Amino acid sequence: MRQEELVWTCSAFDALANRDLYALLQLRSEVFVVEQSCAFQDLDGWDAQALHLRGYAGDSLVAYARCLGPGSKYAEASIGRVVTRSATRNSGQGHVLIERAIAAVSQAWGRQPIRIGAQARLKAFYEGHGFVDLGQPYLEDGIDHLEMLWKP
Repeated sequence: MRQEELVWTCSAFDALANRDLYALLQLRSEVFVVEQSCAFQDLDGWDAQALHLRGYAGDSLVAYARCLGPGSKYAEASIGRVVTRSATRNSGQGHVLIERAIAAVSQAWGRQPIRIGAQARLKAFYEGHGFVDLGQPYLEDGIDHLEMLWKP
């Protein structure tokens, strides 16, 4: 799948169509719960405050990230629930997703630091986009995570 094949959209929670909300929840469940064998509370209360960045290939949602403003989950703005459908991986779309998520945060709340809770196995991926490991590893839902920070 080439990068130009995806159609990107970013919406506040209240602007999501029912089918878009269903698709993003389905993708998050497919990857985080089923694929990663991790039972966790995905519906954590942050979705209503977030911008929802979505990448579609035709009618299929294949890439997603949740963007939160400063003072929500962290003092800084944040990006989370970063996910790509398995068929999309190794196509470069994950890199496009992160670049677009950083741009969405900057457009919505101004260019500023962004904090993430990254799965530790993806440290190099996020470092490639300018995120720095803050040296505060933690275990979340049985998966090693790192706090990382991006600065403009």
